[in-house]
Amino acid sequence: MIGNRLKRAREALGMSLRELEAAIQGQVSAQAIGKYERGEMMPGSTILLALAKALQVSPEYLLSEREIELTGVDFRKAPHAGAKEERAVEASILDQVERYLELEELMPGIDHVWIAPGEEAFAINRIEDAEEAAAALRRLWRLGIDPIPFMAELLEDKGVKVIALDLPENVSGSKAFVQRPEREDVPVIVVNQGHNGERQRFTLAHELAHLVLRFSGLSDAEQEKAADRFAGAFLMAKDMVLRLLGAHRTSVSIGELAELKKLFKVSIASLVVRCSQLGILSKAAYGRLWAQIRDMGWNSQASSEPCTLQPEVPQRMERLCLRAVSEGAISEARAAELLNISVRELDRRLSGQFA
Repeated sequence: MIGNRLKRAREALGMSLRELEAAIQGQVSAQAIGKYERGEMMPGSTILLALAKALQVSPEYLLSEREIELTGVDFRKAPHAGAKEERAVEASILDQVERYLELEELMPGIDHVWIAPGEEAFAINRIEDAEEAAAALRRLWRLGIDPIPFMAELLEDKGVKVIALDLPENVSGSKAFVQRPEREDVPVIVVNQGHNGERQRFTLAHELAHLVLRFSGLSDAEQEKAADRFAGAFLMAKDMVLRLLGAHRTSVSIGELAELKKLFKVSIASLVVRCSQLGILSKAAYGRLWAQIRDMGWNSQASSEPCTLQPEVPQRMERLCLRAVSEGAISEARAAELLNISVRELDRRLSGQFA
């Protein structure tokens, strides 16, 4: 088992075998490390400690017998990502999810199990079907028509692990599943921690679509459009949008959209697209408004539109760690390790000192 974990930890840091050899001051060769990873040799205690320190993990992590695998990762907006970069991201996902799962195992009864919806509404044959699927999920989860305050919190409450990683600018995120022997799979949604809150929320809703929708007869491009349609409808419920904007408008001002943005926590461009989808704006009115947004650069990934939202940082794992320490379930040192922070930083958070 140490071989898989050693390789995963090395790839999570984007290190080659030779770079790891250098990091441990050549105590063993790159060839020997390769043999450790393939299960052909076992490192002694001194080398194990050196490898763990260089890889920023504990010796216990490398020796753990917990078996998990990652499947279904698909960073759809990263066609030029190299294999090394992809392996590093996948290793980071597994590392973070494993910490999360270990914490839940230490505190029985706190885990939230994902239940995939099975209703017919989630079988998608046309892009437009995603509208009803979003409404159906809102009904299933009893969300009403109000805007969703925190997408990351909602998903984690439903059993989805949300992971924020440092990804290339053109990569929004992905969904994946962590497989465990004789246990249910754990769905994961990864978002780019460098993106603003609007983009992260839309990414979370888009990847949620890939978790719940069952596509039939749609091309990859059509599936992406359906996921976008689902995301818009899930974040901006049809009845609420119509209530606030009216069924038919000859025009909508940028100022009105900026105020609605604060309510729905989406980009102005997303609001304009939603108005078009619901027939609130005619094709001509939509074209004029979209031209305004394009001229201001608000339809680009680097948009500097007003009232930009702060990133949605997943908080559940940290809350569970702080609770586990307070209840004496784990030590401060173990909690700091699970959160990948120093004990000093953990003490700061436990005392309520915020940066």
